[in-house]
Amino acid sequence: MNIKRIFGSILTILGIIGLIYAAVVFASTSGGVRDIKALTIYGILGIVFFFAGIGLVRNTKDEA
Repeated sequence: MNIKRIFGSILTILGIIGLIYAAVVFASTSGGVRDIKALTIYGILGIVFFFAGIGLVRNTKDEA
C-alpha cells in the first residue's frame, strides 16, 4: 500500500470525525458566539480534511 493512500485514508477519517463533531455541536448549540465559532471551525476543517483525503486516495495510482 502506498504511503499517500494511507495518509489520504487518515485525512478522510479525520474529516469524517470533524464533520460528526460539528454536527454534535450544532445539535447541542444554544446560539452563543463560542458555539458558532466552534461549529464553523470544526465544519470547515472537517470538509477540508475529508476532500483532501478523498483526493489523495483517488489520484494515487497503484504500483506493484
